Amino acid sequence: MTAQILELPTAAAHAAEWWRGAVVYQVYPRSFADTNGDGVGDLKGITDHLEHIASLGVDAIWLSPFFTSPMKDFGYDVADYCDVDPIFGTLADFDALIEKAHRLGLKIITDLVFSHTSDEHAWFRESRQSRTNPKADWYVWADAKADGSPPSNWQSVFGGPAWTWDARRGQYYMHNFLPEQPQLNVHSPVVQNALLDAARFWLDRGVDGFRFDAINFSMHDPKLTDNPPLPAGGKRTRPFDFQDKIHNQSQPEIADFLARIRALTDSYGGRFSVAEVGGDHAEREMQAFTAGDDHLNSAYGFLYLYAPALKAALVREGAEVWHGRDGQGWPSWTFSNHDAPRAVSRWVEGRDPRAFAEMAMLLLMCLRGNVFVYQGEELGLPQSEVPFDRLVDPEAIANWPQTLGRDGARTPMPWTADKPQAGFSTVEPWLPVDARHVALSVDRQEADPTSMLNATRRLIALRKSHPALMRGDMQMQNAPADVVCFERTLGAERLMCVFNLGHQPAAWTAPSGWRVLEAVNVEAGSAGVLPAMAGLVLAADAG
Repeated sequence: MTAQILELPTAAAHAAEWWRGAVVYQVYPRSFADTNGDGVGDLKGITDHLEHIASLGVDAIWLSPFFTSPMKDFGYDVADYCDVDPIFGTLADFDALIEKAHRLGLKIITDLVFSHTSDEHAWFRESRQSRTNPKADWYVWADAKADGSPPSNWQSVFGGPAWTWDARRGQYYMHNFLPEQPQLNVHSPVVQNALLDAARFWLDRGVDGFRFDAINFSMHDPKLTDNPPLPAGGKRTRPFDFQDKIHNQSQPEIADFLARIRALTDSYGGRFSVAEVGGDHAEREMQAFTAGDDHLNSAYGFLYLYAPALKAALVREGAEVWHGRDGQGWPSWTFSNHDAPRAVSRWVEGRDPRAFAEMAMLLLMCLRGNVFVYQGEELGLPQSEVPFDRLVDPEAIANWPQTLGRDGARTPMPWTADKPQAGFSTVEPWLPVDARHVALSVDRQEADPTSMLNATRRLIALRKSHPALMRGDMQMQNAPADVVCFERTLGAERLMCVFNLGHQPAAWTAPSGWRVLEAVNVEAGSAGVLPAMAGLVLAADAG
């Protein structure tokens, strides 16, 4: 009865907000499981392994793009929003996936890329034909300056100007990413309507929500004002890093478009919407994109994703920004994804990777907000080492060796240690299987009750069994350096979460009146000392 009292006021309200505090598992389809022997993962491969995902205890799956695409940016260059690329399968395969997922109690969230399309999209093919065709203003076109140079100083994420000359129109078109990813003119209500129609197509097929990729890039300053330079300092590997990107992204009108998206998703009931927001002003934009009850449900930020180290100050920063004031949205957190080097490699700093992975997973499960677990994170996979001649990521190739790139986080999922390619495929895959991953395969860890896989199941179950961890408040507590301590509270339930993020033991004693619910990397008899990489969750005694 106690757990029911701590739940949301009614069962209907809880069902409508199933996502609040949810654990979401990210699948990168190219690298999950290959069933047709072409070396690339596919939708049937995901369907075949849904039982594995369900066994983790997660609430939902986020699928990275599987839409029709020439794959210049591996699916984030969409050529048809309403179809499946043949490399991944068919619409029938997607329908089978969603039917089985729902049968297993899993929600399905899909990526939607609304800031740009592929240059092979029918919309762009028409738009570039002339300045007077029906879709002439569906993309961002501008005349050259008098000297023939681009209309503004804006730079693209992948290097070089954010403008490419098109001889057919005698104009430049804008692209925040690759030249093959032309920028949509999302200021246009007609373009917005077309994008909403694409979202409606998938809602009608039964999807439970969307992640909106790079949504803060979806609108530009129509005056094409030059971006100012950023102050000197920080790591700069591309021209993009030299500018304060306040004119080619981050426009206030984006929030109005998101309100239209929210109205659409709400009309279907129980749907979830989350904004991906990165960049120099991410926290401000995340707040705007999720404010009140008429914008997106949540925002997925980069506070942890590119952090070079896991420090107590980082956890405090997230808690202070997302403290739950009236009208504030709901955050989503992740430590790893397909765009960032795996957290265990970024943060381990010479310590035991297995012990660190378990502590990090417990910390993730204790944070206020939704949490996203990237495929392989439940196995404690380190960042793969991909030789230069096997790199395929355009960003990694352009900036090598200054960045780790994204390929090392996208290598195939290891399913069966004794099979070729660790059970991912029967042929050489699109990215190599890291030899270190083979020993961490799913089948090996299934057989080991002390494995990271089984620890992940236990820690997700801990979160799911305590409403305070899923939806409660979060209050930071004083703690020694390198130790982070906070309380999660909801109704009568009070939990204390304590982590030693440092390399050395720290002096710490649990206050009286608390009992241990979960402990990682700490022995029962270590009173007064919190070992390095230790994590504890304690509950206040009743009364």
